[in-house]
Amino acid sequence: MSLGIPQLDPDLEASLTADMARVETLLRSHIEGEYPLVIETSRHLVEAGGKRLRPLLTLLGAQFGDPAAGGIVEAAVVCELTHLATLYHDDVMDEATLRRGVESANNRWGNTVAILTGDYLFAKASQLLADLGPEAVRLQAITFERLVIGQITETQGSTEGLSQIDHYLQVISGKTSSLIATSIRFGAMLSGADNATTEQLTKYGELIGTLFQLADDVIDISSESSESGKTPGTDLREGVPTLVTLHILHSDDPADAQLRAILSAPITDEEVVAKTLATLRNHRALEQAREILRDYADQARAMIKDIPTGPAKDALLNLCDAIITRSA
Repeated sequence: MSLGIPQLDPDLEASLTADMARVETLLRSHIEGEYPLVIETSRHLVEAGGKRLRPLLTLLGAQFGDPAAGGIVEAAVVCELTHLATLYHDDVMDEATLRRGVESANNRWGNTVAILTGDYLFAKASQLLADLGPEAVRLQAITFERLVIGQITETQGSTEGLSQIDHYLQVISGKTSSLIATSIRFGAMLSGADNATTEQLTKYGELIGTLFQLADDVIDISSESSESGKTPGTDLREGVPTLVTLHILHSDDPADAQLRAILSAPITDEEVVAKTLATLRNHRALEQAREILRDYADQARAMIKDIPTGPAKDALLNLCDAIITRSA
C-alpha cells in the first residue's frame, strides 16, 4: 500500500509497510464474530479503504523509541477503529448517503443499525485498549471526550465570544485533531520515547490534524475529482461551512453579496454548483485559506525541530509538504 509520504527512507518505508500490513490484518480479524449482520456492517467502511493516517502516525511515533515494543500495532488499530466508529455516527447526524465512495451504512441499513455498528466498533477498540494499560485507557477516554465535545460544538453552530472561523477551528480541534494527536502519542508512549519528544509529537499531531482537515476544505473547491478522488463541491451541496466559504460569508465586500447568498444554504442545482466552484477558484478567499494552511504547516514543522533527527523526523516533515501539495 502507498504510505502517502514523499522521499521516505527505503528502510523506514519497508518497515512501515510491513507494520501497516499487520495493522490491516488485525483490523479485519478483530471485527470477526458470531453475528453475520454486525460483521457485514462493521466491515463496510473497512473494506471501503481510507488513508489509514492515524495508524501510520502511531507507527511513526513509535520510531522515537522501540518500534518493536508490544502494543503498538494494537494501539494503531484502536485509533482506526475509533475513527471508523465516529464516521458511522457522523453519517447518521449528517444524513449522508455516501462515504468513501460507497453507500453509507445509514442509507443502506438505517440509522439504528449504523449507530449500533459505531457502538460495536467502540467496544472492539476498548477490548484491545484494555491490554495496553491504564495510561492508554485514560488517554483514549480523554480523546473520546474531545471527540464528543467537538461534535456538540459543531451541532450548536456557534461559540459565544468566538468568530465563526475560530468556532470552526475549535470544532476541528475536537473532531479531527484530537484523535490524530492521540494516534502519534500512542506510538511514542508505548515505544518508550522520552517525555519531551512525546509531548512535542503530540503537539505536532494536533497541528497536522488541523492542517489535514483544512486541506480537505481547499481540495473540495480547488481539485478535480480525477486528481484528488474527492468530488468537488461536496461541501457546497451539503451546505457545510468550510475555511474557504467562511471567509466569504463574513466578508463585508458588496461584490460578495450574491456569493454570500448562494453559500448560505445547500446548493442543489448542479449548474449552480459548477458556477460557484468556478467563482471560488478565482476568489481571494481560496488563497487566504492556502495561507492559513501554510501557517499550520510551518507551525507543525517548528514543533518537532528539537526531536531526534533521522528518517522518522524527515518523514513527519515531509508529511507536512505532502498535505500542502495535495491541496495545491
